[in-house]
Amino acid sequence: MELRQLRYFIAVAEEMHFNRAAERLHIAQPALSQQIQRLERNLKTQLFVRTTRSVEITDTGRVLLEAARRVVSEADRAQSQVELATRGSTGLLRVGFVSSAALFLLPGMVNRMHEQWPQVRFQLQENTTERQVQAVLEGQLDVGIVREIEPIDGISAVALRRESLIVAVPEGHLLAGRSSVPLAELAGEEFVVFPRQQVSRLYDLISALCIQAGFHIRIAQEAIQFPTILGLVAARTGIAIVPESLRALQIPGVAYLNLSDESAYSQVSLVCAEGRRESELVKRFLETGDF
Repeated sequence: MELRQLRYFIAVAEEMHFNRAAERLHIAQPALSQQIQRLERNLKTQLFVRTTRSVEITDTGRVLLEAARRVVSEADRAQSQVELATRGSTGLLRVGFVSSAALFLLPGMVNRMHEQWPQVRFQLQENTTERQVQAVLEGQLDVGIVREIEPIDGISAVALRRESLIVAVPEGHLLAGRSSVPLAELAGEEFVVFPRQQVSRLYDLISALCIQAGFHIRIAQEAIQFPTILGLVAARTGIAIVPESLRALQIPGVAYLNLSDESAYSQVSLVCAEGRRESELVKRFLETGDF
């Protein structure tokens, strides 16, 4: 059976008249009759009883009609879904993100995507930049929101936003009452930092900024989650340089200061596999960003 034949059969069954069915289908009546006859030969059964004055559907024809309507409906739905997917209006987008992006960038992009293309589904996964890049290369993620990305074979990167870096200090610290501070004034401090082996890009950025300011980081404690880092700051273990989006985490006992150095920022980017940037879903996702 061909899908076209099922559409023809449904039209005849609903109109109970070959001429009216042909007009509805915009084809010649003889061509319609030939297709119905071919369908009957293929099925080895009579679907209609024809007389010079009427057309009646047979019992086997009624069985086919019910199934044919389901098949045609599913085919139409599949075609519609494919068309929507081609336009980037439906489908599944697998998005990776660094944890801080969940505080300032990711929610707005996902919400705007939901508003404009409600049929798009998301699979969101928090991870480090390094692991996101690997997942993109292996086809496990469609896009990743990362920090301090460098040119990598097979990866396409789009700059999203430059985010200022700030300093988190314990309340009561000598600097706590100030609104901003230059990096050079942090030379004698001890720091709470990410383990370099797990979050190397942001660690290396902060370390390089401190070296430019004339000192090396003195590590007091390491932690892999921002809330843990800020908690250790509140516990007076040390101070921390963090992305500005962390101001959203109001941790008791922590004060935030701006860094006055122009170079104190982190670059946030979106990465995808080369060629995937032309995917309609990826383009839609990029369009939602307020960069």
